[in-house]
Amino acid sequence: MANAVDVVPELLPVKNFAARLGVSVWTARGWCYRGTVASVKIGRKLLVPAGEVDRLIAENLRPRVSGAR
Repeated sequence: MANAVDVVPELLPVKNFAARLGVSVWTARGWCYRGTVASVKIGRKLLVPAGEVDRLIAENLRPRVSGAR
């Protein structure tokens, strides 16, 4: 049987999530409230699963243009 710690994803405070992506805290909060990224509100804290950073990057990755420098 899986340990409870194994099941819960790493959760980042919205401030750290925003810093990893290089956006403002208010932009990150907006994404959370609009449902652009998964989030959980526990008391006053807004937390984002760490995997959302990788997902956002993967979904918005632009292909390399041949011949570009």
